[in-house]
Amino acid sequence: MAKGECNCGAVAFEIHKPIQDVIICHCSICRKATGNNGMALVLVMNEEFTWLRGQEHIQYWKKPDADWEGWFCQICGSTLPGRNDDTKLYVPVGLITEGGENLRVAHHIFTNSRAAWDEIGDGGVQHPHEFGSGLGV
Repeated sequence: MAKGECNCGAVAFEIHKPIQDVIICHCSICRKATGNNGMALVLVMNEEFTWLRGQEHIQYWKKPDADWEGWFCQICGSTLPGRNDDTKLYVPVGLITEGGENLRVAHHIFTNSRAAWDEIGDGGVQHPHEFGSGLGV
């Protein structure tokens, strides 16, 4: 099990399974959403995730003409877990406060879109686009 919260602590959640495989998305949308080289996340099934508090502080934004949505805390602006597809959520691993001891980078996705200055220096498998189902969940 893992727990996490936003920067101000207003929004908190729990994951009801051990988490390990970190996926780093290097797409331009994730770079702009985080102001970094992408977003480090774990994927969890909807039924393995529970909001503990603060759902009233969650806002979301949908990118026009794209299927990307981002969730964030309206108080502190922290990126929050959000809908990956109908069955899964993505959880930014920087929010994990408990249960993240075994996290390791396993995959890099959309590496064909990474910034010119972004150097991948770990052993995670690199995927030019996204990967098929079964990885990380």
